[in-house]
Amino acid sequence: MSAQAHALAKPYDDDPATATCAADVLSGLGATPKRLPPKYFYDATGSALFEEITRLPEYYPTRTELGILRERGGEIAALIPDGAALVEFGAGATTKARLLLASGTFGAYVPVDISGQFLNAQARQLRADLPGLPVHPVTADFTTSFVLPKPVQAMPKAGFFPGSTLGNFSHGQAREFLARTCRLLTGGGLLIGIDLVKDVSTLLRAYDDPQGVTAAFNLNLLRRANRELGADFDLSGFRHRAVYDARLQRIEMNLVSRRPQAVTLLGRRFDFAEGAFIHTESSHKYTVEGFRDMARAAGFEPGPVWTDPQRLFSVHWLKSPA
Repeated sequence: MSAQAHALAKPYDDDPATATCAADVLSGLGATPKRLPPKYFYDATGSALFEEITRLPEYYPTRTELGILRERGGEIAALIPDGAALVEFGAGATTKARLLLASGTFGAYVPVDISGQFLNAQARQLRADLPGLPVHPVTADFTTSFVLPKPVQAMPKAGFFPGSTLGNFSHGQAREFLARTCRLLTGGGLLIGIDLVKDVSTLLRAYDDPQGVTAAFNLNLLRRANRELGADFDLSGFRHRAVYDARLQRIEMNLVSRRPQAVTLLGRRFDFAEGAFIHTESSHKYTVEGFRDMARAAGFEPGPVWTDPQRLFSVHWLKSPA
């Protein structure tokens, strides 16, 4: 976050989360190329749209990972100490966590997510469905350091990071996240979903569905900037684009300007030529061994790995040293 962006975000000083968002957006729009952090996808509308994406026939990661968790749930549960607190990073809907919670004996569930409204609604529903399970939601940016609730600090801990979200990080950011998480889960471990390298046509269908749900999800970033920050994006002036960079082994999502236009935010003007774009997300794909090497370098001891028969997706257990 630049000092200039922070200064321009001053009107939100009494709301630290919005001030940080404003500064991030100002800084990203002022960069070359322009960019917006993907963590801001997940307001209530964005979270609901993403859940819709996960049900699309083209979007293989969710159903494939769910299949692995259902088929291998007993093996996975056997690795997690009884009474452990399950800490889910970027919780969203609790569909996958429920599979784990049903397979083992957990002392608590700690969903962590930046979208507090959606998170708290999910937590209320889970408490109603599993009244004997303590649920301690934490509204936080899980990509930075945060403090676990006091009731779970002394418990053994199992981290849960499904959905291949680690792929949204640069390799440097991924290594930093894994190292920080390894320290947070000392004596426990992390169960993490990792999307695998595969044919480009499968990837592009997953990130640019013909129904237009992913496009709506991407454009919601601009709608959120208008609503929460007073920007004046014309959503009809931008279109969703997904491309695959074979060299970097990643999908890149962008919002492309359909025409020359200008956008203002907090007194600052940002010009767009036709074809100029805002980069909104990268989704890196890994090989099994490449990811295990990264986890090992971050301090974890890589354990079992489970994949589907087509090797589209993988789930890893990483043990954190005591």
